[in-house]
Amino acid sequence: MNVYDQNRSWSDQFLPDVKRIVGQHLLTEAPNELDWHQATDLLTLDARDTRIAARIRRSGYAEQYPHEFTVRAASAGGGPTELAKIVNGHGDWMFYGHAAASGQGLASWYIIHLRAFRAGLIRHMQDGYPLRFGDKLNVDGTGFRWFDIRSFPPEPRLVVAKG
Repeated sequence: MNVYDQNRSWSDQFLPDVKRIVGQHLLTEAPNELDWHQATDLLTLDARDTRIAARIRRSGYAEQYPHEFTVRAASAGGGPTELAKIVNGHGDWMFYGHAAASGQGLASWYIIHLRAFRAGLIRHMQDGYPLRFGDKLNVDGTGFRWFDIRSFPPEPRLVVAKG
């Protein structure tokens, strides 16, 4: 099994938790009129699909970097990275979680609105808005860019929810 498959297999164990958490933020209660006349109790936030990236970090990083999230910015094989895909307009939200020390479940998480993320990047490039970020290169040739959540503009709101 290659490194990607090992990492994917490890992070996929958390998908049931990610689905449970994200689902709470995608659904809202329907207005009474829809319930009374159209048998509708819940609505999704949009009339279109919402595409969600998910990244789970191993235990320990949440304590070291409590206000940061990372996005893959360099790949060993030279393929498109998550950062490039997001900057190119793909994805609506990112679920960013930290595994619990026990290895079971999540210790903490953020749901990040990628439109607000892209807006922050644009403001940084065009107006010099002071985003705090940096790069981390791994020995395997992959690299990540970290971003400090607190440095993003207040509107549009970057963090949809956290736990």
